[in-house]
Amino acid sequence: MAPAVPLALLVLVALVAPGLGVAFPGCDYPAHLWCSSKEIAVACQAESRCANLSRPAAAPVELSLYYESLCPACRKFLVQELFTTWLLLPSEALNITLVPYGNAEVGAGLTRCRGRSPRCRRPRSDRLVLQEKNVSGKWHFQCQHGPEECLGNMIETCVMDEAKSFSTYFPVIFCLESGSSVTKNLEACLQVYAPQLDGSRIAACVQGDAGAALMHRNAQLTAALDPPHQYVPWIVINGKHTDELQAQAETSLLGLICRLYQ
Repeated sequence: MAPAVPLALLVLVALVAPGLGVAFPGCDYPAHLWCSSKEIAVACQAESRCANLSRPAAAPVELSLYYESLCPACRKFLVQELFTTWLLLPSEALNITLVPYGNAEVGAGLTRCRGRSPRCRRPRSDRLVLQEKNVSGKWHFQCQHGPEECLGNMIETCVMDEAKSFSTYFPVIFCLESGSSVTKNLEACLQVYAPQLDGSRIAACVQGDAGAALMHRNAQLTAALDPPHQYVPWIVINGKHTDELQAQAETSLLGLICRLYQ
């Protein structure tokens, strides 16, 4: 028969974990949980011995999308790559900024497109017309795909301003961009994805000076791009735009973000 183990020794063993030490007053957790979270490690004074907690948290990947509401390639990227990636990744891995404005200057002709995933490119410099003009103190806009696109850009910008929270407004914008009409489905998209938002306030923004001011801000953000954008969607990742990053993002955004998030 095995010798009896003193109760005091059993208590001591229960309080000690290999390489960690003895539990301190206020530590009500078993030793195998001491490194399971920062809070428990602090309570049990085991922070210095928890290697998994000593590594700093990875910074989120910062992605900015400059786009036009009616550009086919923009809609494809936002719906098929960006929204899907956002759904699949933890919230701390990716920060997204949406700037619906597009080509800062437009010409009289239609969009020029190339390849299976056509980008909406800026027209030739000899046919440029400024997209925004200040007339008697009010901003007026001209868009590459016509007045309907200006309205779509304005609606999405006002939705963002009204919602504030990205997790609230991004599903609404996804709904608009994936539907049959960017400009006619706002009520339905709000009803499904953000019924707490006030559609009348968004409409007032679109029709008033507030929406024009927000669009002017988008114009300034777009004009400040370095290097200047040549087409949309124009993707900036961690403050940089390169042909390689653009191509990787359009091919497999999820894979790119997972490689960068370290």
